Amino acid sequence: MTIASMSPVQQARTPLTKLAAWVDERNLPFLITSIGMIVMLLWAGSYKMTAPGAEGIVPLVSNSPLISWQFKIFGPYLGSDIIGLTEWTAAILMTAGFFKPKAGILGGMVAALMFSITSTMLFTTPDATVLVKGMRYMSFLGLFLYKDVISLGVAFYLIGYFGKKAILSETTINNEN
Repeated sequence: MTIASMSPVQQARTPLTKLAAWVDERNLPFLITSIGMIVMLLWAGSYKMTAPGAEGIVPLVSNSPLISWQFKIFGPYLGSDIIGLTEWTAAILMTAGFFKPKAGILGGMVAALMFSITSTMLFTTPDATVLVKGMRYMSFLGLFLYKDVISLGVAFYLIGYFGKKAILSETTINNEN
């Protein structure tokens, strides 16, 4: 058996690289990030469709030059419902991506646009940082908002992952014809 024909687990020589190969072979990064993102989007989207959820995002949305118009047009409750439905749409498309990768690409794109906008709230929301003994730190609110920067990275990862699956699917179909 040549090295090229060996799986990464078989090629790995140290416990550390064997662990890394085992994680990769089981696709754990994709499974954890995709399922985690889907659950978070469904849960957060549902909460935004409640009165406390809508009221909770008023300070975030009303200070954002990119999305404050939505609350001015629709009000906080309907505006929050629209945001929640956008999160649900991304989650449903990502779930469909397990079977139809192009749907997953679309879900990732919706999430990437959404998290691009919400990531900017870190800079536009008052009290996202606090001054402690002459040093600026993220407040709990700032840390809450910062998760959207990480979620933006996950959305791009999922676009790439589902994209590779879609390309493989297209290539397989074209080779069969």
